[in-house]
Amino acid sequence: MQHDAVIVGGAFAGLAAATYLARARRRVCVVDAGQPRNRFAEASHGFLGSDGSDPSSILARARAQLAAYPSVTFVEGEASGASVRGDGFAVALAGGEEIAARKAILAFGLRDALDPIPGLKERWGRTVLHCPYCHGFEFSDRPLGVLYRTPMSVHQACLVAEWGPTTLFLNGAAIDSESAGRLARHVVTVEPRKVARLVGDGGALSGIEFEDGRVRALAALYVAPQSCLASPIAGQLGAAIDEGPAGPIIRTDADRMTSVPGLYAAGDIARAPHSVSWAVADGVTAGTSLHRALVFGG
Repeated sequence: MQHDAVIVGGAFAGLAAATYLARARRRVCVVDAGQPRNRFAEASHGFLGSDGSDPSSILARARAQLAAYPSVTFVEGEASGASVRGDGFAVALAGGEEIAARKAILAFGLRDALDPIPGLKERWGRTVLHCPYCHGFEFSDRPLGVLYRTPMSVHQACLVAEWGPTTLFLNGAAIDSESAGRLARHVVTVEPRKVARLVGDGGALSGIEFEDGRVRALAALYVAPQSCLASPIAGQLGAAIDEGPAGPIIRTDADRMTSVPGLYAAGDIARAPHSVSWAVADGVTAGTSLHRALVFGG
C-alpha cells in the first residue's frame, strides 16, 4: 500500500486526524478540495486559543505545521470515487490518479442548502447564522430572528432567546398550541407573515421585509439549513448512513469507525451538533483509533 492512511478532507477534523497519525510516524495522505464548510464565516468562535480568528487562517497554520512532518503528503483536488481494495482502500481523484492506503478517514464535511429567499445566501456565515454558541455573543441584546424550517426551529428559537429579543418567523407555516406555549414561556415573538427578502448593506443585516412591504428591524437571523454530504464516497464504500435532524449522518462507533472495517469518519458528517471544537476532537479520536488498529489489528 502507498500509505498507512488516506484522509479525504483537509479541514478541522481531517487535519487533526492527520496530525496525530503523523506524530505516530505513519504515512498519511490528505486529499483536500479546499472547500471547508465554514469558509463563508469571517471569524470562528469558541475554539480554545483561537476565539475570533479567521477560520481559513487557523487551517493555514495547522496545514503548515502538519507539512513539517516528513511522512505527510498533501493532494489538492477532489476525491471523485473510492472503493475497497483488498485489505485497504483506493481513492480516485478527479484528474484520474489513484491513492491506495491501508485505512481511510472520511472528513469531507457537509454542504448546506438555504431557502431561496433574496439576501439569505449572501449573508450566510456573517449575519445569517446557524449556531448561537458560535455566533451569538457578538449580537447580544440586539433584535434576533429564527427562520422556521422544521418543528426543530421552535427549539432553536427558544435557545437563541438566551442572547437577545427573538422572533420566530414562520414564513407562512403553522405551529401547534404546544409549540406556541413553549415559545411564550421563553418570551419568543411569533411572526406568521411570509418573508420577501432580507435588507441591509453588504453582509450586514438591518431588517427583514415581508410580502406586504413592511420591514422589521433585525441584526441577525438564525436558520437550520438542510445539509447533505459533500461527497458520495461514503455510500460508494458501503458505509451505513442515518438520517439526522438536519440531514444525513455517517454512522460511527465510539472510535469513529464506520460500519465498514478500517474506514473512519469524523467531523460534521459523523455527528450532530456541529462545531470546530467537536470536529477537531472527533478527528483526534479517528486518528488515534486508526493508529491503534494499525498496531494491534482491526
